[in-house]
Amino acid sequence: MLTADAAIPMWLQRMRAEYTEIPGLHLTKPQVQRLWGLDPIISEALLDTLIDERFLRKTPTGAYARAEVDR
Repeated sequence: MLTADAAIPMWLQRMRAEYTEIPGLHLTKPQVQRLWGLDPIISEALLDTLIDERFLRKTPTGAYARAEVDR
């Protein structure tokens, strides 16, 4: 069983991989939660981390997309 501390880096890596493998992927917060089976608090923390790292950006429509894609 993974601890929360061990799971966070795994989820970050998985999310980075999906966004890298699927160019143009735009997901809303609810879509992120459904796709990866995450609760709202964890998904928000992961998305915030990826934004802080400048890997993702939030679009004007509220979706999350790769920071350097579609710019």
